[in-house]
Amino acid sequence: MCGIIGIIGLRDVCPLLVEGLKRLEYRGYDSAGVASIVDGKIDRRRAEGKLDNLAKLVERQPLGGKIGIGHTRWATHGAPNEINTHPHATKRVAVVHNGIIENFQALRVELQARGYAFESETDTEVVVQLITRYLDDGMSPVEATKITLARLDGAFSLAIIFAGEHDLMIGARQGSPLAVGYGDGEMYLGSDALALAPLTQKICYLEEGDWVVLSGRSAQVYDVDGNPAERPVRETAFSGAMIGKGNYPHFMLKEIYEQPTVVGDTLRALFNPTTRRMQLPELPVDLATVPRITVTACGTAFLAGFVAKYWLEQIARIPVDADIASEMRYREPPMTPGGMTLCISQSGETIDTLAALRYAKKQGQTVISIVNVAESAIARESDGSLLTLAGPEIGVASTKAFTTQLTVLAALAIEMGVARGTIDAEKAAKLTAALLEVPARTAEVMNHDERIREIAKTVMQARDVLYLGRGTSYPIALEGALKLKEISYIHAEGYAAGEMKHGPIALIDKAVPVVVIAPSDSLFEKTASNIQQVVARGGKVILISDAAGIAAAGRYAVEAIEMPAVDPFVTPILYSIPVQLLAYHTAVLKGTDVDQPRNLAKSVTVE
Repeated sequence: MCGIIGIIGLRDVCPLLVEGLKRLEYRGYDSAGVASIVDGKIDRRRAEGKLDNLAKLVERQPLGGKIGIGHTRWATHGAPNEINTHPHATKRVAVVHNGIIENFQALRVELQARGYAFESETDTEVVVQLITRYLDDGMSPVEATKITLARLDGAFSLAIIFAGEHDLMIGARQGSPLAVGYGDGEMYLGSDALALAPLTQKICYLEEGDWVVLSGRSAQVYDVDGNPAERPVRETAFSGAMIGKGNYPHFMLKEIYEQPTVVGDTLRALFNPTTRRMQLPELPVDLATVPRITVTACGTAFLAGFVAKYWLEQIARIPVDADIASEMRYREPPMTPGGMTLCISQSGETIDTLAALRYAKKQGQTVISIVNVAESAIARESDGSLLTLAGPEIGVASTKAFTTQLTVLAALAIEMGVARGTIDAEKAAKLTAALLEVPARTAEVMNHDERIREIAKTVMQARDVLYLGRGTSYPIALEGALKLKEISYIHAEGYAAGEMKHGPIALIDKAVPVVVIAPSDSLFEKTASNIQQVVARGGKVILISDAAGIAAAGRYAVEAIEMPAVDPFVTPILYSIPVQLLAYHTAVLKGTDVDQPRNLAKSVTVE
């Protein structure tokens, strides 16, 4: 997960930038760089590898200036070399970027046609070149940035400096967090407030779509429409835990809101913009010839694997067994020779999943782990790993780890389909395009937060809650029920909608809310029939669907949450967010300990 820092100061800025980047190392990176304005010109130092390499470089080749930006990068578009390392710059502007510019390819073609030459393989460079183009047209730095931001699609945060401007820095955020720090004659930008902790106690968090114009003594924030906006500045204690929450009352809510960013970060690590296809790290297994897959995990990670079972079977046409890790090794299943086992874990230390991994290896399986911690035990003992770039997840109830796991698994399903010849290039491109839209669509879902908070007032009064879904919405129904149980302590169960008549329907009465996850896909009409059966028995339906689904069945629901219209392939990722928010707000209303619910631990390392 990339890290950003920017400083307009009274002191030499380079040492402060490097120190700030060190506080962002936990995010993961493989190159780093800084840029400043020296004698009116942009000067840069960039190095692949660890920050020590950058520190040694600036020691050998000092970088002056009192205004600058810095960046830690996780290589995605091209190798972790100097050319692809941030900051990216022309003679007129330098930029650091966290997130993904979804329409960069079209912008790149447009700019190349105008004669602008690109040096790197990154999506970020289109931002630099686009601002430069508008500067060349005679616009001011603020005007050029404003029009550029309006043309960018995706989730991103940016810090920008300009040649000849010693007292101007511009920051922007869309679906990716960015904090403004207020100092004494100095101003700061940081993708993570931890980067700013030693520099200032006064922090302002930009809201969705905001951009900010900084001088050494002031910050003017503008909203998405370009209107001046006031954002609260809060005094923070120098506590990593408290600063890490930002303006959020709980880590869980902060981590829910980080999902556009971390899903984008994870996609950047898996997508090759040149070929326009998913490109997984080299794995010690031939995806074209694997005869069978076993997915094993615990809790929410297992439900990510359950979604993957649908994807892999439908797209790659390969049989998949989904096994709860705590049961798998005790059942001692025979495993197909030459098979592949996927072990999924946020921490990479889950003891049951580690034991299942060891059982699979004894059975001759190739083990691929999907983990959030590259140095974890599960990653170390696997034959290969696919990393989720969720960053630290503090809340016990998993949120952003789940959606990044789904993102990796979706990419794997596409690549297996291509490798096995079960989907053609056109279908792969369609699925990939749908997946690349997810960060921006995820940010749209956050707009329903207030609405979901109101719906939670009904749910909090219930003793029992049912969640229903079909196809890939079934695991999301299970996940919604799990989230509600974990943090609100309300009994909840998730069911395949078609199973309702085989028992759960006996529970339905006017006191039982029924949350129905029903995107308008090929299974919608059958789910709509289940909705009518619930209503006929007095049940209160809370419908989560898109506009078409709500138009068709919304009249039967007491509440409806409208989701973006997207390809059914990616609905599990997006539809997980409203069930997370519903659980969160219900728990807050009930006054439970959201981040550390009773009896639960973040990483289960004992049986």
